[in-house]
Amino acid sequence: MNWDLADFLVAFVLLGGVTLAFVLVARSTGNRAFRAATGVALAAALLLVWINGAVGIIGSENNDANLMYAGVLAVGLAGALLARFKPLGMANAMYATALAQVMVAAVALLGNLGADGAAWPRDVIFSTLFFAGLWLVSGRLFNKAVPA
Repeated sequence: MNWDLADFLVAFVLLGGVTLAFVLVARSTGNRAFRAATGVALAAALLLVWINGAVGIIGSENNDANLMYAGVLAVGLAGALLARFKPLGMANAMYATALAQVMVAAVALLGNLGADGAAWPRDVIFSTLFFAGLWLVSGRLFNKAVPA
């Protein structure tokens, strides 16, 4: 792997942005479930961007079908904004994000979009299970953070 200055800058912005977002949330609430849910969601988003940018999930990192994962993140972000970062709405946003993750995989698998990849279709199936699982865990934790 040959990193140049741009790669280091992207890594710095990604890691710094996720860290800053988590610190802001951690300072804004004492609810441990909400903090944990936020941490899982931010870690999932970071990993999705990092893995997709480094090696790609659908075929290689040069496969344009990987751009669909930006839609997964957009669903999560839009849901969070619509929920105004309230626990119940955030839970629903994470569930919708998990569904978006599965839909991307369905499109890729049904369309044979990464068939040229060395690990096709295992890479899409396993990464979908992994990421959808993280979104679902985050959603469940946000549900636990809902005040009684």
